[in-house]
Amino acid sequence: MKIVIIGGVAGGASAAARARRLSDDAEIIVLERGAYPSFANCGLPYYVGGEIQSREKLLVAPIAMLRTRHRLDVRVRCEVKSIDRAAKEVTVHDLESDKTYSESYDKLIIATGASPLRPPIPGIDSSLVLELRDLKDADRMHSLATSDAKHAVIVGAGFIGIEVAENLHRRGIEVTIVELADQVLPPWDHEMMAPIEDHLQAQGVNLRLQDAAAGFVESDSGLQIQLKSGAVIDADFAVVCIGVRPENKLAVDASITCGDRGGIVTSENMLTCDPDIYAVGDVAQVVDFVTKQPVQIPLAGPANRQGRIAADHIFGRSSTFRGTQGTAVVGVFGMTAAMTGQSEKLLRRSETEFESVYIHPTDHAGYYPGAKQMTLKLLFDPTTGRVLGAQCIGTNGVDKRIDVIAMAIQGDMTVYDLEEVELCYAPQYGHAKDAVNMAGFVASGVVRGDQPIVHETVLESGLPSNAFVLDVRSAAEFADGHIAGATNISIEELRDRLDELPRDQKIIAYCKVGQRGYLATRVLMQNGFDVSNLSGGYLSWCRSSESRNVDDSIAC
Repeated sequence: MKIVIIGGVAGGASAAARARRLSDDAEIIVLERGAYPSFANCGLPYYVGGEIQSREKLLVAPIAMLRTRHRLDVRVRCEVKSIDRAAKEVTVHDLESDKTYSESYDKLIIATGASPLRPPIPGIDSSLVLELRDLKDADRMHSLATSDAKHAVIVGAGFIGIEVAENLHRRGIEVTIVELADQVLPPWDHEMMAPIEDHLQAQGVNLRLQDAAAGFVESDSGLQIQLKSGAVIDADFAVVCIGVRPENKLAVDASITCGDRGGIVTSENMLTCDPDIYAVGDVAQVVDFVTKQPVQIPLAGPANRQGRIAADHIFGRSSTFRGTQGTAVVGVFGMTAAMTGQSEKLLRRSETEFESVYIHPTDHAGYYPGAKQMTLKLLFDPTTGRVLGAQCIGTNGVDKRIDVIAMAIQGDMTVYDLEEVELCYAPQYGHAKDAVNMAGFVASGVVRGDQPIVHETVLESGLPSNAFVLDVRSAAEFADGHIAGATNISIEELRDRLDELPRDQKIIAYCKVGQRGYLATRVLMQNGFDVSNLSGGYLSWCRSSESRNVDDSIAC
């Protein structure tokens, strides 16, 4: 068996190593265009920022190890120019010797990854306009970041943009982020990002949302970034982080089927339309685990698994890729944002029926020192309770909760299952009723009809007609800030003041984060009132608009 793999890094290197473990006799050739067949591209921003000080630490599997330990024929600086499916050959250009030759294969794995988007903006080819895809890019950025650079502009506020911004800031460089969307981290739902944006600005990062780069002009002092709004920003350099596109030219030229977004269409075994050619990693189109629809999500974890699965299938194993659910996490100056499954944006776009709840628990028991508040949004089917997605922001323990819910999605579990899931507990690590359990309790109450809810969007443009808004917090909390038009009756006084409430109006109850609002809802429902609880309470309402703010201190 002769296996040729085009590309290394996550998918290609994983496929090569797995293939060798399955067959010590196979001839395995890895053709890598760059100088390094396996490096930690997710660690590049942290090398730029100095958090990872040794460049060598980024070399996950050095060439020598791949050649000696795994007996792989690794050829770096070798670019595959074409695939001849009929002859089962690839044409290779050795960039060092400038020679071109053909290499035959029995099985071919395409792991060419994705390249950063560089739209045709005037001046984008300037040497002062950077991207961050490989070690060469990281070396260039590291050199600028450790020079006398004072200001950098990041175009794009996705994962890479946020990580680059944080790491350049760590170097003492002033950072401005320019983002076309009306929020940072566009994959998340808008209302979840308000605390992240506030935190970025508190660290001194300048945010220019709903704007975009229109041109780059080199000047005596460095670089001018012209924005579509008409503003001009002077900087020492810029970094473009506006997304990636699959490097699919080899597949397109070989008439291998690609999807609408450019990814090579693959089966659950990572096979392409050619029975002897596989595609893995960022170049491959796969299936969304929740919706079962084609999707293109460039993440390292799925790429590694896909490489293993392709190798398994080559050697007759029944390994399959279940699909991706976009589980991701990003650090933002000590805060964390994580998500899994479908967002509200995607569910609305696909016209999928859903419901969502918000909770604002602490990462561990409030009586134990250092407890920090987080916000967890859970999305689920309103009829069956099937978990569709989740997002969480905070400091400690955010990734833990999303990881648990990611497994729940993999298991086709429901919000009822989240009620019952047993998680480890000690006061410094969590709660006896963990945040995951609490999200399950709240969502299950909604599905069962025990707790009708409304969302902050209902109140964004003023009180709905025929609605009575009831604030069940204390008088002191009410005085500190409340929803305009609300009536204040604390939960402690509620049962004794039921005659003050209208029976011919819809009552919307709220507290700070939802717990007392839920209790009020239960009391009022059992006394014949038409009532709903504001999910996430006053805190979620405040975060739904940039013009509002609220103290996020721990309270219920």
